[in-house]
Amino acid sequence: MQTDLSKFSVGTYRAGPTMKVLAWYLINYYVLDSSLPWPYGFKRFLLILFGAKVGKGLVIKQKVRIKNPWRLVIGDNCWLGESVWIDNLVEVSIGSNVSISQGAMLLTGNHDYTLESFPYRLAGITLEDGVWIGAHSVVCPGITCQSHSILTVNSVATKNLDAWGIFTGNPAVFSRKRTMKG
Repeated sequence: MQTDLSKFSVGTYRAGPTMKVLAWYLINYYVLDSSLPWPYGFKRFLLILFGAKVGKGLVIKQKVRIKNPWRLVIGDNCWLGESVWIDNLVEVSIGSNVSISQGAMLLTGNHDYTLESFPYRLAGITLEDGVWIGAHSVVCPGITCQSHSILTVNSVATKNLDAWGIFTGNPAVFSRKRTMKG
């Protein structure tokens, strides 16, 4: 048997009501994914307007892409760096004091390569309080990054990250414990 993409379907995935999805597409493109320095508070307001649950103190830089804000929870005092991509086909939960550095990707879906029709495989992502996702890193579907864990630059989280651990590489492996001073 071979892959036959003519048989592909999205299965049970539905983005949301058509008009809401289209309106978000325009807002995301012209405001969040823009190079213009729109005020953080305005971006936060738009996310909430479209159904995201967002805490106070969100810093959201330019060129950020968020697929479905109605499937997004962000705690207090979080940073989303330039060119972050949250491809949330299903729920993404981000705790408080989380930093997602420039160019990082949170991917909640990929494809089942064992089936001819190459269907979606979807699973949510959880970033607990104090997590740091390094620049140009990838968090794969179904991953939980536990409290204060770090995924270093250009690393790929294919398994859950333990609390207070620093993980590096592709696939990311434990490097050492995270310590904090004062």
